[in-house]
Amino acid sequence: MAFFEHDFEIGLRDIENPNFLSNKAILALFENIGSYHSDSINFGLNDLPITHSSWVLLGWKVKVLKRPIYGDKLHIVTWARNVEKFSTYRDFEVYNQHNELVIIATSKWVLIDTITEKLKLIPKDIINLYKPDTKVAFPENEALLSKLTDTDNYISETIYTVQRSQIDLNNHMHNLYYLDMAYEALPKEVYENNVFNTFEISYKRQIKLHNTVKCYYSFEEDTHKIIIKSLDNKTIHAIISLKP
Repeated sequence: MAFFEHDFEIGLRDIENPNFLSNKAILALFENIGSYHSDSINFGLNDLPITHSSWVLLGWKVKVLKRPIYGDKLHIVTWARNVEKFSTYRDFEVYNQHNELVIIATSKWVLIDTITEKLKLIPKDIINLYKPDTKVAFPENEALLSKLTDTDNYISETIYTVQRSQIDLNNHMHNLYYLDMAYEALPKEVYENNVFNTFEISYKRQIKLHNTVKCYYSFEEDTHKIIIKSLDNKTIHAIISLKP
């Protein structure tokens, strides 16, 4: 079971104006199929009381080749690859009902002990269950996550406070909401006049309930970048890169 596949249909909550599949919905689809894959080998959410292990996301890299629309039926393929002692990559390919490849993505994960909340060595028996493959969704020279870095060239900043509805099962802000936060930090004209078909997110430090953070916006080399920091600027929580 190196490759895990599942079909989805784009619903109303998955789209943004006018009727395109949103980037947030794309990440939600990837989360779901990744979870289904883990469920299928008894290493999913319902198995936590036995495994005491949870996958924690370090980052995304996504490229939309052709933007799906409301009502489209999607076939998503995912697989584990490039397993190291403490981390692994998971790749994705999304096909529409015409069997066109419309989205590719990769993501990086680490395994956490849910009791100690510490990083955990990925057991060989778990690696064997996922049956990692050498195939990559991106070209070989783009197969790994980019090293997103901070910048001093901030154009604007936005203050954001985390709400209860954004908290996940680990009592941290759910990873999908970092993209929402980034969009809130974009200047109005940038947000309204761009469709971001290539985007990356690097998660650095978790954000908890009622934490207030600063979202700095910059634009360099055709890339819109949002750096999310603590109020005292000492901690970088995440960096998001957006390109049309």
